[in-house]
Amino acid sequence: MIASTPVARWTWGDFVEGVDPLVRCLADLTAARSVPASYRLALGEPTFRLTVSEAGRPAGVLFQGELTAGGSVEELSDTVRTAMRPGRIGSVDARSTVAGSLVNGGEELSAEGLFDLNASVDTNFAMVELITYSDAWMPYDLKGRAQSAVYEANAPRLEAVLAELTRVLGSDMDPEDPTYFGTPTGTGVVNRLEQDGTPSDSWSRYEIPRRYDAFTHAPGFGRIGYHRSVTGDVRYVPVVDGRGVLGYLWASEAEPAASFEPVDLDDYERYRAALAWLDRLRSAFDRGLSPSQALTELTGRSLDDAAGPLGLPELRARVQGA
Repeated sequence: MIASTPVARWTWGDFVEGVDPLVRCLADLTAARSVPASYRLALGEPTFRLTVSEAGRPAGVLFQGELTAGGSVEELSDTVRTAMRPGRIGSVDARSTVAGSLVNGGEELSAEGLFDLNASVDTNFAMVELITYSDAWMPYDLKGRAQSAVYEANAPRLEAVLAELTRVLGSDMDPEDPTYFGTPTGTGVVNRLEQDGTPSDSWSRYEIPRRYDAFTHAPGFGRIGYHRSVTGDVRYVPVVDGRGVLGYLWASEAEPAASFEPVDLDDYERYRAALAWLDRLRSAFDRGLSPSQALTELTGRSLDDAAGPLGLPELRARVQGA
């Protein structure tokens, strides 16, 4: 299972003096990524987002862009310096999201968003950060169910990566604070437990509500796109995929508001398909459509053909109770 927030986090840090922050950051990230790659926990072409900030002006950006880690560190550094605007480097931050392979039932499967691997360097300190979003290294999955075969196949791989990163980076590893899902250790991750000692169902308690939040709260403190919650009535249209009703697209002119009420947030593919309807609504908003116009354009139905009016709380209660 892949969570949308970190399951566990580890860092390696060193005080530095007299280093080139750009070269050190690129070298740390390149060296660090080679470790999970050697265990097939990092697959594909290594890409990352690099930000170079100006000394004395933390908000001043000398360079920001996506890079592919092809060639040597020196070549990468030269590429960045050529594109940088003038100024003295204060700090450098490199961030990458890593897809890798997990072993399940003896089969190796590709998994997107397995890790974040980041490196940052300023004039005094250099740090590398590894974040996992997967429960494959844990004796129980995020729902609290035993997964001995998955754990036995994948936990040793993470343990080896942590040990090798410590060796390659030449600094001590710090397992960071516990998350909603687990507690990082020097060798892996352990599950969160209830007071009676049973593994927690962190998925239902934390992940599902977080996923649902995107459908009920607009980003940017509710200022970007249509409002995603109303107290009054809405008109709505069911949206169907190959497995049945995916959810309900709804609209209200009173707020104005429009969103998508998903039926299944547990299944990753259906969750991503539901999120795509929020993207379509955002596009409609950017084109100046009213909520009702967006509803009719995106569903191909006239407003008279839409169900309702029905109170949004009642619609949500029906979906959650289905």
